[in-house]
Amino acid sequence: MAEGFLKHFAIDFKIDIEIFSAGVQTDGLNPRAVAVMSEIGIDISEQTSDLVDGYLNSDITHLFSVCDHAKESCPVFPKNVREIHHSFPDPANATGSEEEILDVFRTTRDLVGNYCRGLLFKLSEKQA
Repeated sequence: MAEGFLKHFAIDFKIDIEIFSAGVQTDGLNPRAVAVMSEIGIDISEQTSDLVDGYLNSDITHLFSVCDHAKESCPVFPKNVREIHHSFPDPANATGSEEEILDVFRTTRDLVGNYCRGLLFKLSEKQA
């Protein structure tokens, strides 16, 4: 979800950046995440689930982690990579009816969206 929001807001804020998404394990896209993002007009269905290790020797400048497990398990990146962490509840752990689970995904979606908007707002201020 964060990758989808960051790409979406980068256009709104007129920020020219490349955004990649990766994790400490590859679980694939959660169809519920795809569905709730689609509800707000953001298509993440073509995103991939990559391993973060593949970016260790790349030219990335920022690393955003969005859950405590990722922060604790993430490999050590070079010191010039700015690491920013914010933990969100994992909606994949939700239980209940399908609608109740989707509501948990929507709540997390909205939290992630607001957070990503704020990150790119700060970045756009620094570029101005």
